[in-house]
Amino acid sequence: MDPGIPVPPLLYGGHERLVYLFAEEYRKLGHQVTLLAGPQSDCSGKTVTFGTNDLNRSKWARFKEAVFVWSYLRKNHRSFDLIHNFGRLIYLLPVLNASVNKIMTYGRPVSARGIKIVNTLPNQNLIFTACSNYCVSTGNAAGTWKTVYNTIDFSQYELNENVDADAPLMFLGRLDRVKGVHTAIKVAKATNNKLIIAGNISHTPDNFAYFKTEIEPQVDNEQIKYAGALNDSEKSNYLRKAKALLFPIEWDEPFGMVMIEAMACGTPVIAFNRGSVPEVVSKETGVIVDTPDEMAHAINNLNHFNRIGCRTEAFKKFDVNKIANDYLDLYK
Repeated sequence: MDPGIPVPPLLYGGHERLVYLFAEEYRKLGHQVTLLAGPQSDCSGKTVTFGTNDLNRSKWARFKEAVFVWSYLRKNHRSFDLIHNFGRLIYLLPVLNASVNKIMTYGRPVSARGIKIVNTLPNQNLIFTACSNYCVSTGNAAGTWKTVYNTIDFSQYELNENVDADAPLMFLGRLDRVKGVHTAIKVAKATNNKLIIAGNISHTPDNFAYFKTEIEPQVDNEQIKYAGALNDSEKSNYLRKAKALLFPIEWDEPFGMVMIEAMACGTPVIAFNRGSVPEVVSKETGVIVDTPDEMAHAINNLNHFNRIGCRTEAFKKFDVNKIANDYLDLYK
């Protein structure tokens, strides 16, 4: 895993949380695990740390990280049956044509150019995976590709079988424009619902300005509340009390783990039809819409949802044990 955020993360860090879950699940399944990740990382297997936990680190720092990984894999790859890489593709360069099994996993849109280049080099036992069929489609230009969905630890999310009619709506995610929190506010006001907003404020100039000028002025701590960035326990507490999670994205989301976090609490998801949404949301777990008006209509028609069934359906498809075995089955 790339340095920048420790594994597991304290707050934001979807990929880092995934890496930790898989490391722990592989151990539970009887495998020896070595985690290669940034400082302060840890798992119940062996942990090797490198680099710096700084998302804005220099290109030189990133080059030194790659050199460290190259050196480690050259010396140690024969000790492993499988190398599962959630970091940069370049990390695998020294072992591309080694006999060790390799999985290169993507959770974001993929550079097809990089995939084509790597596949012109001698390689063996290399499988590319991405977290949705949509995400696979962005990179499936060469090589062998499989879809393996993202996951969460369902035991960390508490089911709430019933909520009151006046329960709030929830928006949870990074507060960038493409995540659509402005639309969530608009819909909450149009339907006379309370809305709890949670997530980290981006520090890129455009998105910071977006939050300060378009979102923060609408937070009145009565109808529209901002709860800040949340840890896993806080996520469960807020999501389980919500009548629905709003997911009004304005980009093609590769997966969107917050959707299954809500489902694990029994909370249905009302999401725009972009990216992976049709693969994640089913009729048992939410509603897929195209416009803010359709989102508002769905909010007013939530009575038919069975919150127990919502969690059950999500568990069958996205539980960590199932997904970890989906990865291991690629080489069985």
